[in-house]
Amino acid sequence: MTGEGRSLGDFVRFERAPAPTPASRRLRRLMLLTAVATVAVDAVNLQYSAEAGFGLGVRTFWAVLRALGFLFLMREVRFGRLTARPLGLILAVTTVFASARLVQPKEGDFLPRVPVLAGLVIVGTLCAAVVWMLFRSPGIDEHLTRRRPRRPVPPWVLTSRVAALSYSALMFVPCLVALGSLFSTPRLRPEISVPLVVSWFVLGLVIGLVTGIISFVTLFGHSWARTLLGCISAFVLLVQPTLCYLLLGADGLIRDGTPMVLAALVCLYGLAKSRVSPSA
Repeated sequence: MTGEGRSLGDFVRFERAPAPTPASRRLRRLMLLTAVATVAVDAVNLQYSAEAGFGLGVRTFWAVLRALGFLFLMREVRFGRLTARPLGLILAVTTVFASARLVQPKEGDFLPRVPVLAGLVIVGTLCAAVVWMLFRSPGIDEHLTRRRPRRPVPPWVLTSRVAALSYSALMFVPCLVALGSLFSTPRLRPEISVPLVVSWFVLGLVIGLVTGIISFVTLFGHSWARTLLGCISAFVLLVQPTLCYLLLGADGLIRDGTPMVLAALVCLYGLAKSRVSPSA
């Protein structure tokens, strides 16, 4: 027995997943199919890609890493956690952009080859289906809400936290691509590009640490933490596209700046929604 008559088993207890439902089984199978399709489509993109080098390797690794994200999302659904919704939304959006990063047009043409386009459409359709089931399926809604959470947290606050936690990763990917470009054909002079890349990397580390702490504090309803998280989101909303354009050009701005813009907007929207209706 330990303190207040509780046994050690009360403190060391494995969480048991609730009984699966037909809807949760279908959703998990869909997520598994999406993970497999993501890897397959990335392999097709590599086969037809004319680009080579460090940047392509970074983007490929990041795209394949999404498959592991869907496996983790399957676990969240299995345990009936409400975090599955914001996590699935961010993962689906960034997966589409991660696959689109590898799409290369044919030489002398504006569009890529048909298999590449078909693969991107398949990934986009599967990701859209995952998001639709998470947010619109009555069976999934019943499965995710029948477990009583340890602490009542507004869903939009959870959405903002998950979106903020993605900032660091979304900054590191283009930063590493820019690092590789320094050894080939940098867009700016070394005395300008090297400090920018180093600052970008350090900023990614700091943002990852700060958002992890601040977004956790927002779960307790502190207004100062919500304000600070909103300021951080506005900061990355401006800084990331600027660095992408300066170091990677218009192509990098579209490929690597857009996911950060979407994640920051989702975070800001979640903070605004939860402020208006904190008990939603």
